[in-house]
Amino acid sequence: MSEQLKWFKSSYSDSEGSDCVEVAVTPTTVRVRDTKLAVTSPELMIPVLVWSAFISAVQPGA
Repeated sequence: MSEQLKWFKSSYSDSEGSDCVEVAVTPTTVRVRDTKLAVTSPELMIPVLVWSAFISAVQPGA
């Protein structure tokens, strides 16, 4: 992959790095990967509009 992505670890991740995910945002997609696997992890690529709808749906009171 030629694209340099800035990955962010989930705020729910523990300091030991278990059971957590990282996300990277591009203009068109949000990419999700397993923190434990880092660069070798497969990436789930979600269109930005779909990600926004998902986040809205899981917000408290939605």
